[in-house]
Amino acid sequence: MKIRHKILIIRFSSIGDIVLTSPVVRCMKSQIPGLELHYLTKKQFFPVLEANPYIDKVWQYDHNFDDLLPQLQSQGFDCVVDLHKNYRSLYVIQKLRIKSLAFSKLNLRKWLVVNFKINLLPSVHIVDRYLEPVLHLGVHNDGKGLDYFIPENDGLNPDTLPEALHQGFIAIVIGGKHNTKIFPEEKVAKVCDNLTRPVILLGGDEDQARGEKIVAATRSMVFNFCGRYSLNQSASLLRLADAVLTNDTGLMHIAAAFHKRMVSVWGNTIPEFGMYPYLKGDDQSNSLIAQVKGLSCRPCSKLGYDRCPKKHFRCMNDIDTLEITTFLNNH
Repeated sequence: MKIRHKILIIRFSSIGDIVLTSPVVRCMKSQIPGLELHYLTKKQFFPVLEANPYIDKVWQYDHNFDDLLPQLQSQGFDCVVDLHKNYRSLYVIQKLRIKSLAFSKLNLRKWLVVNFKINLLPSVHIVDRYLEPVLHLGVHNDGKGLDYFIPENDGLNPDTLPEALHQGFIAIVIGGKHNTKIFPEEKVAKVCDNLTRPVILLGGDEDQARGEKIVAATRSMVFNFCGRYSLNQSASLLRLADAVLTNDTGLMHIAAAFHKRMVSVWGNTIPEFGMYPYLKGDDQSNSLIAQVKGLSCRPCSKLGYDRCPKKHFRCMNDIDTLEITTFLNNH
């Protein structure tokens, strides 16, 4: 078949943001006849895209454009879809000298709600904002939600799990890039004590010690898997889980791609930024947003801090754990 379009999508980071671009990838590949679709991301996030069948080639940026740019220039792309819109993506577009499409980051509106609590943010999920630039190419949202594909050689054999988990378990994602987006360990332990199924804790190496504290503080059967598995193995565990409790982090969006019953916990940031779990058909009945509404200091940042600027951390400490456990147990 003759190639009619050759398009490069750019999204350098991070895990969750890349997963949130998956509907754009699927819809473009499925709806544009003869499309050859390439994707540019940071090398460390290649595993997120490695097995995606809708992408013809993943280009890996390793903090050096010297070798990469000539290769991209030789591809003869018709268009760049910029889903990152930072200085790096603009640099690539400038060097390629071709047509580009980009989404709106709404930075001014986010700044207004953070600093003055003036909320002019549209009630639109970022997935739909990612799709806006390609609508005029004849692409539409197919309503199938997010995708996440696990490479066959990087998955997890469920038979290797402790026998106590073979009849089902709840996954709790305890990690996060910023401390003010992390559910406190004592709150997690309280949730564990009231769940009716075994629990696994997921996170990176940096979350291992926090996981041990949670295990020590609970009476329930809790397994600390933080730092034990690769990203795609952790994704395998989310796919196996009966339900998921998660901070606002990349694994939250992977769980959403698997259409899991889920509680997402929101501290200093707010779902109105458009990054809440994006579920198939936009059906939010399987998703609970756990947050404290009405705090005059929230949101205090569009990203997060190492510690609460007000020192009380009420946005997390005041969250109702009973509501969370009730939702997770009713599976």
